[in-house]
Amino acid sequence: MASGIKKLAGQTVIYGLGTILPRFLNYLLTPVLTIKAFTPAEYGINSEIYAYISFLNVIFTYGMETTFFNFNSKLDNKKEVFNTALTSLLLSSIVFSLLLIAFSSSIAGALSTPNAVYSTQFIIWSVLIIATDAIMTIPFANMRAENKALQFSLLKLSNVIINFGLTIFYVKVCRNAYLNNEDNFFASFYNPEIGIGYTFLANLIANVFTLVFLSRQFLALSFKFNMELLKEMLSYAWPLIILGLAGMVNETLDRIILKKLMTDKSAAQNAQGIYGACYKIAILMTIFIQAFRYAAEPFFFGKAKEKDSQKSYAVIMKYFVIFCLFLFLGTAMNLDWIQYFIGVEFRKGISVVPILLLANLCLGVVYNLSIWYKLSGQTKYGAVIAIVGAVITITINVIFVPEYSYVACAWATLAAYASMMILSYILGQKYFPIRYNLRAMFVYTFLSLGLYFVSFIYGGMENTFVKVILNNLLVILFAWLVYKLEISNLKKLRANVSKTNS
Repeated sequence: MASGIKKLAGQTVIYGLGTILPRFLNYLLTPVLTIKAFTPAEYGINSEIYAYISFLNVIFTYGMETTFFNFNSKLDNKKEVFNTALTSLLLSSIVFSLLLIAFSSSIAGALSTPNAVYSTQFIIWSVLIIATDAIMTIPFANMRAENKALQFSLLKLSNVIINFGLTIFYVKVCRNAYLNNEDNFFASFYNPEIGIGYTFLANLIANVFTLVFLSRQFLALSFKFNMELLKEMLSYAWPLIILGLAGMVNETLDRIILKKLMTDKSAAQNAQGIYGACYKIAILMTIFIQAFRYAAEPFFFGKAKEKDSQKSYAVIMKYFVIFCLFLFLGTAMNLDWIQYFIGVEFRKGISVVPILLLANLCLGVVYNLSIWYKLSGQTKYGAVIAIVGAVITITINVIFVPEYSYVACAWATLAAYASMMILSYILGQKYFPIRYNLRAMFVYTFLSLGLYFVSFIYGGMENTFVKVILNNLLVILFAWLVYKLEISNLKKLRANVSKTNS
């Protein structure tokens, strides 16, 4: 068990490097796009289209990533699994893309508001981003299955570096040259009618480069796939499509529904931009959960046949929760200076960040708990859990968004993920019981929340520097208390690792 956990931790660190750096670069784009660049309404275009991209990514990939891991771990002919999954995604992506591009003009017109115009180019570029993302899904999943974490991370990192560099080039270098009326090479590259659309163009170009980097995997592809195997894979995958769509309802519907439920469409467009920028501040939690998921999914499938697998899952869950609570405190206690990473017009929404951090923590626990229905093949329960969350998300948003705007969106997200977490645990204990250390996780959760609320006592202090110092002392106190309570368990775990290695 100990050696397996050590391997998972190592894989998480490597995947983290390929996730943290890219996400950090994307995070740095937030101040670039929100400080003296684009208005909340213009940034709202970016937030809304990427919300739609997240939804359509689920449809374009239709659960094939997790399905690939399942069949790849069970069948000996792994090449056949790879060929079948990738060929299926290639063909379906072409069909879906052509359909959306055919209606791109109508889609752009339907999305536009009085203070924000969605051009047809934005829609076409976005569709191509989705298609290239889908096509790259299986090659990247294959790297994870083969434990090529470093190669995976480097390719992911290169994609974001290209995206980041091109966005800076268009939005800062070329745009500034154009606005300063400079008659040079850079100014000629900027078209003011595209504006925020350069973020989509940069993303698409980065994806094209990544496809080129993945060319070796595509050259190894045989278009002769097993139809019987594909039927089995689709049978396993269809509940994951529902799960994925319901998950996207919980994760991104709020940035879409704001404009549908608010009467003033201009105000709604601004709210989308403010909420989207503040959502980015919760990035540390998102980064860790994503890195963990990349490493954990193949680890959990590979560990399933071992005798101590369930004990490993329980230990992993506990330390996962502890680390997420540390990230929650570290971010929430430093919002007084972190808020300066977004423009002044966007900071009015900063109060939703702690809510979103807790929501993402619950989502991370849901990812951990989901192992029971993925391993047992009962993916239909995953769909049920996600649908319950989606119903809660929609209900709260419909009732409260018209009055409370994006604040209601944040609370809806927390309520949905918390409900999914509880339901997943209850069902998991019935069909695939794992003895999680609930007592320890509850103690650390209430401890971190208690320290966060203690900071409210001096929250009105005018001296921001002193307030930040006091807040971080509370973060250090939490880390120290965790260390004192867990030191004996950590020593045992370390001893087991050493014993296993020897």
